[in-house]
Amino acid sequence: MTKFLLVAGTLFLAAAAMPAHADDILDAIDQSRKAYQAGDMATAKQSLDLASQLIGQKNAESFAAMLPEPLAGWKAEKAQTNALGSAVFGGVSAASRSYTNANGDSVEVSISGDSALLMQFAPMLSNPALAGALGKLIRVGEQRAVQNQEGDIMMVIGNKVLINVQGSADAASKLAYAKAIDAAKLSKL
Repeated sequence: MTKFLLVAGTLFLAAAAMPAHADDILDAIDQSRKAYQAGDMATAKQSLDLASQLIGQKNAESFAAMLPEPLAGWKAEKAQTNALGSAVFGGVSAASRSYTNANGDSVEVSISGDSALLMQFAPMLSNPALAGALGKLIRVGEQRAVQNQEGDIMMVIGNKVLINVQGSADAASKLAYAKAIDAAKLSKL
């Protein structure tokens, strides 16, 4: 019995000392580094592009986790994610979810980030004078947002994440969904 425990303990320690297998992102970065060192620029770029796309997908999945649960009296569809490479608007990671109630009203909440286009648009929404030209300025928790005549809401979190709340539902329902988003947690992604 002690011999069995000694062998089992040795195997456990050996397994614990072995490095964990890197994830796909780190593998792509490492492959790019090796290709670069070998002078293979095409493969180095391709591997970095792959790593960038995989990071975008991971961000989109994080955004999907931040989409609110359906409010009382509403049903939600499964969250959808999308990560477009840097060739499209400098890259975009996004997640969206649609919600419906028994009256047939709908709300769609989308969270987008990783976009060079968003980085150019964010200062406009951060400036009250410019944002006011897009609609009525409102507060959603601690965040400033813009609400248009249809009650759709747009807000930027931390100058890097854009939230859109739109649909056929009334303005109060859209505002309730906007408030259901944890903006503080989202700003830390």
